[in-house]
Amino acid sequence: MSPESVLAALPVDPADPLVQAVGGAVALLLLLLALAVIRAGRAARTAARLAAQVEALAHAQSRSAGAQAQAVQAVEARLADVSERMGESLSGAAARTAHSLGELQERLAAIDRAQANIEKLSGDVLGLQDILSNKQTRGAFGEIQLHDILSKALPPDAFRWQATLANGKRADCVIDLPPPTGPLAIDAKFPLESYEALRAAATEAERKEAARAFRTAVRGHIRAIAEKYVVPGETADGALMFLPSEAVYAELHARFGDVVREGFAARVWIVSPTTCMAVLNTLRAVLKDARMREQAGAIRATLGLLHRDVEQVVERVGKLQTHLAQAQGDLDGIGTAAHRAMGRAAKLENFELDTTAPDEPQRKGVTILRP
Repeated sequence: MSPESVLAALPVDPADPLVQAVGGAVALLLLLLALAVIRAGRAARTAARLAAQVEALAHAQSRSAGAQAQAVQAVEARLADVSERMGESLSGAAARTAHSLGELQERLAAIDRAQANIEKLSGDVLGLQDILSNKQTRGAFGEIQLHDILSKALPPDAFRWQATLANGKRADCVIDLPPPTGPLAIDAKFPLESYEALRAAATEAERKEAARAFRTAVRGHIRAIAEKYVVPGETADGALMFLPSEAVYAELHARFGDVVREGFAARVWIVSPTTCMAVLNTLRAVLKDARMREQAGAIRATLGLLHRDVEQVVERVGKLQTHLAQAQGDLDGIGTAAHRAMGRAAKLENFELDTTAPDEPQRKGVTILRP
């Protein structure tokens, strides 16, 4: 609105100087006010732009702070992962090291045990040499080995130790075989001195002399066994000479076959631990056969009782089959009756009443009511 329009709207005279002065003042005031409004708008726009810039700066700073926080978190996560992997690696290395040390300790312990066993075995070998160097202890060693073999091969009541014969001689062991064989004597005392001398011979002359002495000693031992332990009418017609060493047995059969044949001729059979076990297994079969013959009557009586029991079982099985057949027939009849009752119940449910009685056989003791 211009100052002229304002003055025109007022009830005054526009030509009045006062009115014109007042109008000029009002116009000036309005101009100043417009200028103030324009400046205020410019200031507001400037402030808005500054506010937008501040907001953008704050937003940029916030995004920078977020990116920095994300970077810090990523670095921390990476450091935690690296720390965890290093911990797992160190833990695995420690476990493997501990396992290796444990295995090493076990192997060292096994080596210590093996060393102890070797030392013990060396002591046992020396002890065995001391035993075999004495005639009495050598005989006891042979008896112990023979006792172990007999205990594994024969029942306890099949042999006797240190049995005295009718001629007053005492055998190391006697196996009680059934007639007509009779008791079989076993001698476990072998002259080992001549064999040790044969092994220790260094020159050809010493070997010949040792072989001659060994042959003489074995022949004398065979004759002594045949004279002492083969008693006609009391014992078997032969005896066993037990050698507690497979090496002596092999040497005797390899180089002194004539001595072995002389033993056969004198009915003195030379056995080692291995061959003695084979002979004893054969004797066990003989003892078992003899005892089977002794118990043949009792076995036949037991077989008769067993046959009667089997007959009773067969008879009772037949009766049981008859009862089962009868029960099966009753079950079939019950199934048929149940099926018929279900059909009638279905008809009653559908009100299909049939006044004509069908041709049905009458059950014994059962009255059938028709609808």
